[in-house]
Amino acid sequence: MGMYIGRGRKARRAFGFDEVAIVPGRVTINPDETDTTWTLRDIEFKVPILAAAMDGVVDVKMAVEMSKLGGLGVLNLEGVQTRYESPEEVLVDIAEAEPGVATQLVQKLYAPEIDEDLIGRRVREIKDAGAVCAVSATPTRAGRFGKLAEEAGADIFVVQSTVATIDHISSAYETLDIQTFIEGMTIPVIVGNCVTYDVTLDLMEAGADAVLVGVGPGAACTTRGVLGIGVPQVTATVDAAAARDLYYKRTGKFVPVITDGGMDTGGDVCKAFASGGDAVMIGSALARATEAPGRGYHWGMATPHVNLPRGARVKTGTSGTLEEILLGPARTDDGTQNLLGALRTCMGSVGAKNIFELQQAEIVIAPSIRSEGKLMQRTQHVGMWR
Repeated sequence: MGMYIGRGRKARRAFGFDEVAIVPGRVTINPDETDTTWTLRDIEFKVPILAAAMDGVVDVKMAVEMSKLGGLGVLNLEGVQTRYESPEEVLVDIAEAEPGVATQLVQKLYAPEIDEDLIGRRVREIKDAGAVCAVSATPTRAGRFGKLAEEAGADIFVVQSTVATIDHISSAYETLDIQTFIEGMTIPVIVGNCVTYDVTLDLMEAGADAVLVGVGPGAACTTRGVLGIGVPQVTATVDAAAARDLYYKRTGKFVPVITDGGMDTGGDVCKAFASGGDAVMIGSALARATEAPGRGYHWGMATPHVNLPRGARVKTGTSGTLEEILLGPARTDDGTQNLLGALRTCMGSVGAKNIFELQQAEIVIAPSIRSEGKLMQRTQHVGMWR
């Protein structure tokens, strides 16, 4: 398997969203009659889309609105929402910073210590609005923040790092025992991120209720450039889904795979599901919403790292309301709005009544899928080439 990249060294070919296409089915279905529901333990969501735990994407108001629309917004417990009692001015400063100093400013603004009292307050603000509350922390703080969030009433906790493994070795600090942590929580725990079959299986065996898949594909993430690591999302999702299926066969427990990052359009979202994803986590596409706290800007979770930033502040612009981006009606022709409508229409075109059936759709390698017949769009900078 794979091909030689030099003497005695093979590499496996991996594929991203722009290199594949979904084949239409022999039977088609009315898109309105498709079911996009996914379930996390005993919590059901009508919209299989999570808003990424990034400060330019999710604040309390955004989390509440995502929940009202049927999706899930994840609040970052290590960002400005828990460092500042009133983070609005900080968010304005980041949005208005000149490109050359944006990263340094983010590093400076993320320097103050986290106020643990704000963790409970943010959770309660989301819950008081009647929304499902999901919050996120890195492994180094999950042991402490997980219990604080749970006690405050959070519904879901996410342990998220650039690369997640069960066996993390360090002599400089105490590492998180993921299995022990999950066993000590009464609410569902999502763990990520990973891109391989083996690690996905490890995380599931440790008790994860869902696994995030994706290292470095996000629009604001520079991990692939800084560290040179990552696996394109189609291949990463297919491999993770294979681990999920084996785990289910062994145990009877179904652990959802959530494709995280790299999706900008409805077509990308559809390909993530066809590759085996049960849900998707999106950042930049939702940062365009008028409700998003980034004010048309988006930055990666590792942007404020004090020694080795692995994220950039990117300008997404503001294209419409969150409802338009998620549920339509679309005001643009480039696939960045009505993501759920795109998913339903794709499901109808391949004859998939639900997400599981979409995962069985045929996929072809199609490196010309974006360019074939699109010369006028490309030269005029419209549609797919906007």
